[in-house]
Amino acid sequence: MGGRPHLATVCCEVARRSAHRRGEEGGVAVVPFPQRRRLGAPDLARVARLVPTGRAFLIAGAAIGAAGLLYLLARQTSIFAVRSIEVTGVRGAAAAHVRAALRPLEGKSLLALHGSDVQDRLAAVPEVRSATYDRAFPNTLRVMVVPERPVAVLRQGAAAWLVSARGRVLSTLPHGAQRGLPRIWLPRNVDVAVGITVAPDEGGRAAAALAVARRVGFRGRVRDVSFVGGSLVFTLRSGLDLRLGDQQDLALKLAVAARILPLVAGATYLDVSLPARPVAGSASSTSTAANTQPAG
Repeated sequence: MGGRPHLATVCCEVARRSAHRRGEEGGVAVVPFPQRRRLGAPDLARVARLVPTGRAFLIAGAAIGAAGLLYLLARQTSIFAVRSIEVTGVRGAAAAHVRAALRPLEGKSLLALHGSDVQDRLAAVPEVRSATYDRAFPNTLRVMVVPERPVAVLRQGAAAWLVSARGRVLSTLPHGAQRGLPRIWLPRNVDVAVGITVAPDEGGRAAAALAVARRVGFRGRVRDVSFVGGSLVFTLRSGLDLRLGDQQDLALKLAVAARILPLVAGATYLDVSLPARPVAGSASSTSTAANTQPAG
């Protein structure tokens, strides 16, 4: 064994040479990093063609300037001046009032028109709850109106006014007009004028209550609306007083009343201020309809 190399030494030498051939040191492969290719003249020429030239910048600037000049000219001239006003959403007198309010805009360029030009003028028209507009080039202004919805007639002595769900006074009325609408009676010391919104205690709360009644299909039964001791009372066309208490859960109270009314013929009042315990009665006797429950 004296002249032979040790087996372990031979194995180590073989492994070292194999690793050297694979370009490894310490068991980690050494990967050569690719060299960056330098741009040649053809590459630089292609890049140069992609960069805008001074002439291109000049043409683009001229086009933008011309467009701006044309826009300014269109704003200042009568090319796009308002010559007609189309109104949708209302008809008759209300539409005429809208057109009259917007007539000062005739001759103004559609391009120079601002939303406030339309909104501020229509704010003074009682029949208009809200409105949007559109420019119909070349010369038409289109206005889409959401109208106020009348719910009652305000009465003060012989005077009468139409009032909306928001309590806005829409117009005066001749005596006896709009008989199908409920009446809200006002004290003589309340000032009323077309276009104003009445205060809550001067007809506003009553109008809001009637809006709920209309939404649930109950309004047609109501003749008068009043507040007695802070409690809302609907006097029905049958003569019965429907006592509703406060305006909380008003839709529920009206639904309960609608179910019970056919069962209490002859009663002079129905109290649904506590909808779970409705009470019906008359001046001479009182009966409790505690077992009557709303359907559903």
